[in-house]
Amino acid sequence: MDVEMVEFVVPVENNKTLFVWNLQSLLTEAQIYDRLFGVFSSFGPLYLLKVRPNAPLQPSGFSAIVKFFSASHSSKAQRQTDGRLLFQDVPLKVRLSSKHTPHFLSDSSRPLSHARCLELANHCLGFNGWTYNIITLKELSDEAEEGGGGAEEGGGGAEEGGVRRLRFGCLLQLNFPRHGQTTRGAAVVNDSFTCTGPEVLLHKRCKLQKLVRDKALVQAFNTVLLILLENGKVMVEVKQTSDQILPENIEGVVHVNEFDLDEDEGEDEEWDLTVS
Repeated sequence: MDVEMVEFVVPVENNKTLFVWNLQSLLTEAQIYDRLFGVFSSFGPLYLLKVRPNAPLQPSGFSAIVKFFSASHSSKAQRQTDGRLLFQDVPLKVRLSSKHTPHFLSDSSRPLSHARCLELANHCLGFNGWTYNIITLKELSDEAEEGGGGAEEGGGGAEEGGVRRLRFGCLLQLNFPRHGQTTRGAAVVNDSFTCTGPEVLLHKRCKLQKLVRDKALVQAFNTVLLILLENGKVMVEVKQTSDQILPENIEGVVHVNEFDLDEDEGEDEEWDLTVS
């Protein structure tokens, strides 16, 4: 039986990317996106779908790029959509990308964003196929960098105008009850900002608490392998890493995955594609 392993990382392989053209201009760009999504998502979860108008010197119409998490899903989609009419009067042209992937990208393992992790897990495992529980989520510091806005007597308030730096850490456990697998993820996030009042400080604390939880969940998913079987079933395995066994005291994991609040995940794809 053929199997394929899918990780929670950004797919960069050519055999997971399709280039679609010969799209007519009878529909709007948004309508074509909806039609394409309906067609290609039926083969498996999509990492990316983008539609763009043809260049000015080309016939009117659109082209699209479709990127799957799975090479087998991509291959099946290419075979069953190329040359088909589907939602228009002329057949689509669908080819696997033959764009050369730079060496530094071919060996990369950039984690998926939080939203993409949830999409992939829910699509392959179902909404009840996984759970997580927070072991520790705590504020590691509440510092005033200037302006005398440090923690004050009587409740740790902030002086208006002071520059504050907040730091939160989270350790959580990701569970796959149907498969008997668990794994952990940990992260630390921090942000510096001008505190103009208690409501600003509260808003920042709430925002950082959500962000550090999301980052820790991404870290946990990054240790997970989805094993896609030919019969459509999915198995879950956990990659053994040096930080799989972590102390429950967050001070023991504050060195793991520290992020600034303005981090840009940058998942856009370029359009420089060739096809086979």
